[in-house]
Amino acid sequence: MNDELELSRAFVVELEDIYEKLQQEYEQVAEELDFSCSGCPDNCCDSYFLHHTYAEWAYLWIGVKQLDTAARGRLIERAKKYLSRCEKALAAGERPQVMCPLNEGGLCTLYRYRLLVCRTHGVPAVLKRPDGKRLNFPGCFRCQEIVEARADKGSGAVNRTPMLVRLARLENELLGNKRDSYPRVKMTIAQMLVQGPPTLGRPHCDKRS
Repeated sequence: MNDELELSRAFVVELEDIYEKLQQEYEQVAEELDFSCSGCPDNCCDSYFLHHTYAEWAYLWIGVKQLDTAARGRLIERAKKYLSRCEKALAAGERPQVMCPLNEGGLCTLYRYRLLVCRTHGVPAVLKRPDGKRLNFPGCFRCQEIVEARADKGSGAVNRTPMLVRLARLENELLGNKRDSYPRVKMTIAQMLVQGPPTLGRPHCDKRS
């Protein structure tokens, strides 16, 4: 039997603190670069983002459960249509560019519960992996244009490493310190919506034949 994975109040507070710290760094870098989304002709909500933690999946569903029945139904239908369009694009060897099902009338219906990638996309960022390799994210096209026009092209970037380390630790704690024993999450928001709240069975190492 699989049990729904729900976040305790303490976990929610910790996750929201991670979001807040990243938001502060985002705003600092945006100010340094004089970057704003205001008036941008593009919409990042049609970017093909994948999310990787049970913690965020469960957090998203805290917001979903606050919607009334009609709103939730509309949301799930948009998510199904999103998945259909993405499948066609992927089958054609293309990267999907489909509006996020959370977007309704140009606004995010679950803005408070948006996930980490949604909160941090835009400005440049760096990440140091456990193997020591440094990953650089240039930011959205508008931000790249701003950086390219600057004399100091290496300045201004959010260091995601400390907060992602905290998120990984939180995820491991949520999974009973058996993170590596459960299937990895690699999902779009639409997949999280259609599949429903995350559930956990026994970890692989505890399963009996």
